Amino acid sequence: MYNCPVSHERLYRTEAVVLRRHDFGEADRLLTLYTPDLGKFKALAKGVRKIASRKAGHLELFMRSQLLLARGRDLDIITQAEAIETYRPLREDLIRATYAAYVVELLDRFVEEANENPPLYELLVATLARLAQARDLALVVRYYELHVLSLVGYQPRLFRCVACGTLLEPEDQFFSPALGGVLCPQCGSAHPGEALPLSLPALKVLRFVQTRPYAEVANLHLRPALHAELERILQQYITYLLERNLKSVEFLRLLRREALQGNATATEPG
Repeated sequence: MYNCPVSHERLYRTEAVVLRRHDFGEADRLLTLYTPDLGKFKALAKGVRKIASRKAGHLELFMRSQLLLARGRDLDIITQAEAIETYRPLREDLIRATYAAYVVELLDRFVEEANENPPLYELLVATLARLAQARDLALVVRYYELHVLSLVGYQPRLFRCVACGTLLEPEDQFFSPALGGVLCPQCGSAHPGEALPLSLPALKVLRFVQTRPYAEVANLHLRPALHAELERILQQYITYLLERNLKSVEFLRLLRREALQGNATATEPG
């Protein structure tokens, strides 16, 4: 599916998504890339900040590109770049861009350098494509979160109580970030400081999203309150695992608050 990472001793080709970029020197840029065959690594794009650079338009954030690189002593050098998918809406719409920033930041935090994971790469590029066109962006991200967690070894356990092992009954439950899954009502009551209330509808959606292909998940239509509950549960679990808040999450919350304030102002009587 992907090009062989090595064409000869010094030069090699790989497909990649740009996760992060930082200015480097007067005209260069240091990029953090995620690839299907080499995992995550940093590479230098020389001269890419010059107006005449041919590579600049092919190495934007979130962009999926085919690269030719030369091995360097400390950093490999991007010598050629050709965009495969630009995901243009992700740079034209602030909300879509913020969700995309969250998607790449989440992957960046969970994966170490040089650990290849082709299914994770395929999930990333599929998610970026969905964010560029889907209407329910939150649902796209919930699917991505659950499947990233599965692919990096932190799949939440949703069918049996993580404390006592009993099969969960169709009723409201609890979720424990520390234990990595759902607690039955009895065990949840025994962990009041760490157990989060989890409604039965939210549990059903989590199970559905975790076990079904995206084509089926995309047909779901969720109430705002249910969306908010799913986000709260997964965000607290992810924050517990990473031991930090993600910058893109805070920015998304800020955008939402501003949108709500704007709507309230617009509906005030004149």
